[in-house]
Amino acid sequence: MPVKLKLGPNRPKVGFFTSLLRVCVVAFVFCLLVGVAVFGYFYFHFQEVVDERLRNGPLFASIAQIYAAPREVRVGQHQTVELIAQDLRATGYNSNPQLGTFEQRSESILIKPGPQSYHSTDGATISTSDGIVTAITGETGVALKAYDLEPQLITALSEDKNRTKRRLVSYNEIPQRMVEAVVAIEDRRFFEHGGINYVRTAKCGFEDIVSHKMSCGGSTLTQQLARGFFLSPDKNIVRKLREIMITFQLESRFTKQQIFEMYANQINLGQRGSFAINGFGEAAQAFFGKDLRQLDTAQYALLAGTIQSPNRLNPYRHPERAMERRNVVLDSMVETGAISDSDAIRAKAEPLNLAPPNVDASEAPYFVDLVHEQLVQRLGDDLNKQSLRIYTSLDPELQRAAAEAVAIGMKNVDELVRKRKHAPGEPITYPQVSLVALDPHTGQILALVGGRNYGVSQLNHATSERPTGSIFKPFVYATAFNSSLRGTAIDGNGVFTAITRINDDPQDFGRNGQSYVPGNFEKGEYPGMVTAADALAHSLNIATIALAQKVGFENVAALAHAAGIVSARPTPSMAIGTYSATPIDMAGAYTTFANSGVHLTPWMLASVRNNAGDIVADFAPVAKQTIDPRVAFLTQSLMEGVMQRGTAAAVRAHGFTAPAAGKTGTSHDAWFAGYTSNLICIVWIGNDDYTDVKLQGAQAAAPLWAEFMKRAIQLPQYSDVHPFTPPDGVSIVRIDRATNLPADATCPNDITVAFLDGTAPAGTCSRMGDSTQNFIDRMTGDGSNSPQPEQSVPPAAADLNEASEPGPPKKKNFIKRLFTGGDKQQGDAPQQ
Repeated sequence: MPVKLKLGPNRPKVGFFTSLLRVCVVAFVFCLLVGVAVFGYFYFHFQEVVDERLRNGPLFASIAQIYAAPREVRVGQHQTVELIAQDLRATGYNSNPQLGTFEQRSESILIKPGPQSYHSTDGATISTSDGIVTAITGETGVALKAYDLEPQLITALSEDKNRTKRRLVSYNEIPQRMVEAVVAIEDRRFFEHGGINYVRTAKCGFEDIVSHKMSCGGSTLTQQLARGFFLSPDKNIVRKLREIMITFQLESRFTKQQIFEMYANQINLGQRGSFAINGFGEAAQAFFGKDLRQLDTAQYALLAGTIQSPNRLNPYRHPERAMERRNVVLDSMVETGAISDSDAIRAKAEPLNLAPPNVDASEAPYFVDLVHEQLVQRLGDDLNKQSLRIYTSLDPELQRAAAEAVAIGMKNVDELVRKRKHAPGEPITYPQVSLVALDPHTGQILALVGGRNYGVSQLNHATSERPTGSIFKPFVYATAFNSSLRGTAIDGNGVFTAITRINDDPQDFGRNGQSYVPGNFEKGEYPGMVTAADALAHSLNIATIALAQKVGFENVAALAHAAGIVSARPTPSMAIGTYSATPIDMAGAYTTFANSGVHLTPWMLASVRNNAGDIVADFAPVAKQTIDPRVAFLTQSLMEGVMQRGTAAAVRAHGFTAPAAGKTGTSHDAWFAGYTSNLICIVWIGNDDYTDVKLQGAQAAAPLWAEFMKRAIQLPQYSDVHPFTPPDGVSIVRIDRATNLPADATCPNDITVAFLDGTAPAGTCSRMGDSTQNFIDRMTGDGSNSPQPEQSVPPAAADLNEASEPGPPKKKNFIKRLFTGGDKQQGDAPQQ
């Protein structure tokens, strides 16, 4: 029997679009789940990346900071209240009360150091009148002779081998106007979005796909920070996705203020010399020479505008581009309401007002490199991992004067090089330079320039050993004066004095069977018997070697070693500077003369302290009495003659007229060593490949020295230059040039000569004694046989120390030969 089943109603067929929709929903859910899984994987992966970076220490290294020497203010010094206040502002007083505060009045200023000050917390009031410091009173009411101001920050050590420099600032130390400028031009919704500007990112993605370029800048500040800390600068999709993931991590971990602070310290703003400028704090100093908090609206806008392309918008190389971009930032600030239209108009009218671009002037990079080397030697390699304050000997104002003088002086040197004859096609080699300035009474290195341009070459010529040339010669004469203290006679003619006569005729100083016949710089110039004063004034090689032979080459070398010239060996050529020393060594050596016979080892490091102000290490200068103060002054007196009538007369011709002593030097290099009562300066000029620079010290180094010293004595701390004062046991006598006897009114051609008490000649030029020698001199007109500057040795003559072919010996006239035994003279025998 058939069974009849009743089925339900027929189901309608599912349409195509419905099926497609279902598939899409399933696919979407699947993709969403996969996306969430992938996102979760990468989120936690990059969370670990960020965690690992944070576990390695702070995002920014604790950087050791280099400070200058404290500026000393003295009673009687040329100084104004405004200049003192300006100096204190530069160190951070008032803007950082923990460091210190000051209160400026009309003609006085009250200074109160804070707990983080380099000094104790004792303050003082400095009073002035008509630009002169009249009184300094301590907080306790005690009258003080001097007061040290807070040291200025010079720079920070570079963080790494990439030579990155930054000055860290906290968010609270960043002026609001700086924040507004950056946000206006880089990321207007920074304080509102969650790290990604999705609309801008999508728009840039579309533009990049269409243009086939990755050039659209849609990154927020947080994305830029993520890229700078964790990623390479390559532009591709994978890197962009990683950037977004890290951005989420940063936004979830830090506040907006913390993110902006990190951004402000990390962002690259270009290059200065060989150093990368990172962060707004370092850029403010590099571009404007100011603390970030001291800038104005136009300057904040310039920094913010530079972010886009630091090299293309570098204000030193492309000022027009930089100004145009600055004005764009100012317009953006008007649009965001940060400033008014009138504010923008005023800011646009400002010039760039950039600091001088000379990095050698502002940051003393050669000096800082030396400080770093010494710190590593003394404190270890992990120096940059410690937040240290390193206090040094540098005077920032004198450093600027040194850098400016080198820039001007080397233009003169380059012109001399170009004028020299060159073979066709021969490349012109422009020489290098070094300048070292030292306090003669403390040994502190006040200024140091180690080369022409630190950005081009970091080789520090201040520490390079070079033959010293004739700046060594004063040590020969000092050794001779040493013998006078012992009463030792020179050739049986009495003790050595400035008017002792020395033979400058050609002589063979050979030893061990080898001939050595040096010549003077001017070939064929052999004045015969000359006084010691003239021999040094005109840098006569033969006479100087002859004197060294008489007093003993070993004694000269011993004195040189005691003065820090350790390479000197007891040979004839030593007397004319054939052995090498560094410019810093020679600056230290000359303290022997400038500091009453006490040699001071040049130093740069004063103290190292941690961030809390606790002392990590203090460094004491090394001093040693090397020669008697009388010997130092007698030698110094001869070097004053070099300046007045000898090879260093170029210094006076260039307008430096203050009391000074010095010596030119010419070997393959050009040197000048000289000093006043409060400042020693050594200038060296030469070629890196050790070829002959073919310039005299009087032509190249002396004018540069004069340029520097003229600037130095304009500074208040070096303005009180005074004449050198003889110590007890030394007499100053006016000596007639023709007779070498004390001058009177009848003998106007005289010079000032220093004598050890009891060694000055008797009588006067018009009433000579009756000795045979004086009678002969009067009859022959020979006088002292000393060459006058305008005759035998021109004042501008320098002092090449290499041996040259001797000319014919100078002949004596008939009467001279009759009374003194012909041409044979003492000292003609060669050294064995």
